[in-house]
Amino acid sequence: MGQSVASSNSSKLPALIPRILVGASIVLIINALLFRLTPWPGAIIIRSVFEWNAAQVTKALEAHQPKVPITLIADQQYRNGDGDALLDVYYPQSTQGLLPVVIWTHGGAWISGSKSDAAPYYRLIAAEGLTVIAPDYTLAPKKSYPVQINQLNDAYAYILKNARRFHADTSRIFFAGDSAGAQLSSQMAALITNADYAKVLGISPNLKPSQLKGVILYCGIYQMDKLANPDPTLSWIVSWGNDVAVWAYSGVRDFSDPIINQMSPQYHVTKNFPATFMSGGNADPLTNVQSKPLAEKLRSLGAAVDTLFFPTDHQPQLAHEYQFDLDGDDGKNALVRSLQFLKAHI
Repeated sequence: MGQSVASSNSSKLPALIPRILVGASIVLIINALLFRLTPWPGAIIIRSVFEWNAAQVTKALEAHQPKVPITLIADQQYRNGDGDALLDVYYPQSTQGLLPVVIWTHGGAWISGSKSDAAPYYRLIAAEGLTVIAPDYTLAPKKSYPVQINQLNDAYAYILKNARRFHADTSRIFFAGDSAGAQLSSQMAALITNADYAKVLGISPNLKPSQLKGVILYCGIYQMDKLANPDPTLSWIVSWGNDVAVWAYSGVRDFSDPIINQMSPQYHVTKNFPATFMSGGNADPLTNVQSKPLAEKLRSLGAAVDTLFFPTDHQPQLAHEYQFDLDGDDGKNALVRSLQFLKAHI
């Protein structure tokens, strides 16, 4: 009986193969269409990879503790009715008065990341006598540009309103950010110091140029068109990831759309842009295409710029977001340089 059943099933298999192939083809076509019609599938894949990596970075940073106790005021909602609009505040526990403020906006290609990913890093900065504030913003493609810059502008208003509670000297504010956070921080600095740009964006900045003392930018994106049309020498997976990230965040599929230029700080900085510290690793493809051109542009305008870049043959090779590796000498040096910049411009 067993043999007859097996024989019967095997005889049916050839007839089922065309149906199986048709079904598989339909599934593949639907998936291909989904990837072309919406950035969501690609964004979810990228987000899962980035979140895994962020967890490893946070775990490694936890080994580096500040020498003084740090107070954390967590999950402050800076925008009514917006569940994504939360921020964390760090300052030395012994603080009595007001401290200079560093507002660090996290990276993650605009589609991943959290205000707590680099929490140990923020504590180390706060330990130097600073209030560090880490805001969250809505991740794309849940909501696209310009929601995020409006959220950050509201975050600044909230910080001003709660300055005493946060021990924040709002006459001495620094923006900082990594990767997509560097793009956001530099764009906010550009619109605060360029009234014409703010008018185009339809934003009334909640900070005055005189309050913004400097900007720290790591591994950022400043020309969105260069990310949307990447170097052909990049691997297809990196190019695909860049394509998805720009699509998800910008909300447009046509990268010749004027919004891509509008999102690019490179084209909107002026001589009034605040003093800037910039860095990127020698193995990060964004360094030569994004960071160095912005540094050159700012210098040509007469803005104060301090940079930390590395020779091509520097060892070890320093990848994207190298600054969070405090187990290596280069990451430690980057933190020292950031703190020196802050102290020089406080």
